[in-house]
Amino acid sequence: MAGSSFGTIFRVTTWGESHGKGIGVVVDGCPAGLALTEEDIQPYLDLRKPGQNRYTTKRAESDTVEILSGTFEGRTTGTPISMLVRNQDQRSRDYGTISELYRPGHADFTYDQKYGFRDYRGGGRSSGRETIGRVAAGAVAKKLLAELGVSFTTYVSAIGPVQIDRSRCDFARVWDSDLRMPDPVAEEQARAWLEECLQSQDSSGGIVECVAAHVPAGLGEPAFEKLDANLARAIMSIGAVKAIEIGDGTEVSAKRGSENNDYYADDENGQPRKLTNHSGGILGGISDGSPIRIRASFKPTPSIGQPQRMQSTNGHCVTEVIKGRHDPIIVTRAAVVVEAMTALTLADHLLLNLSARLDHVKKIYAPD
Repeated sequence: MAGSSFGTIFRVTTWGESHGKGIGVVVDGCPAGLALTEEDIQPYLDLRKPGQNRYTTKRAESDTVEILSGTFEGRTTGTPISMLVRNQDQRSRDYGTISELYRPGHADFTYDQKYGFRDYRGGGRSSGRETIGRVAAGAVAKKLLAELGVSFTTYVSAIGPVQIDRSRCDFARVWDSDLRMPDPVAEEQARAWLEECLQSQDSSGGIVECVAAHVPAGLGEPAFEKLDANLARAIMSIGAVKAIEIGDGTEVSAKRGSENNDYYADDENGQPRKLTNHSGGILGGISDGSPIRIRASFKPTPSIGQPQRMQSTNGHCVTEVIKGRHDPIIVTRAAVVVEAMTALTLADHLLLNLSARLDHVKKIYAPD
């Protein structure tokens, strides 16, 4: 299967299926000398793993990561870093009834059209468990970026019709909230909404926002490898993401230039700074030093407990109920995935940028 690798220098390749023996990733291009152990990676996988609350799948997985290569005495060696998470709680029998059905909203039909064969157990490669490799690799990228002071604030800003009120937000509480919402009032409203979804055997969509702060200016390219274009590619590669916005996103289409431009003024130190950040930290495809703001919209989980009309492999339509264990909403677990893909993109562009200027090269190689 092509398309399982991402990045140019900081390059990751994910592998594995939902009901296979395990899920893994190979990270290539990470510089040697970075402090890295399983304890650096496991907390991020814990944020993604199932069974955290009543609104996530009850599949019981510890998602314990093993580093198989690429480190020695707690530091990266510069060689490929291979990581594995073993599957422990597969219930493939739950999917026997859909082996000859194409579920609405899933990739069943398109996989069959492309390959003439599909792994119907939990979606196989298109399952959300594929994101384990992304999150593990993203943890490595975040560790690298932290060496330069880059930090992330990622949260759920909307669940169904419920949106956060930024005047009430406490972003320090995000990872302590099982819904990943910084607004406690909106969180309770979202909880009530999700209870309605559960009672009606339905699911909900939502929005994840990610802010990357202290990103150096100058990352990205002016044409086909624009930073925002590659971020869009990275985020849209996450299953169930149907739209991505950077900065003010779709709101810019209703603005005048005088409203959308980010004007400059001197700060308290006499240094010019943008007064606003409508651009989301990227101008001309290149980072401008302001926080990079990303918003990803996720569709509702297509596996719901209601009877649904499906197409069979023999061309007929039938009504069936999808069995198995599924998330009524996925944004709560997907927040860390969005952060991981953002980190992977920024780490790759950071390393690509080392060769952009002669003075950068001379700092490393010019004789004293």
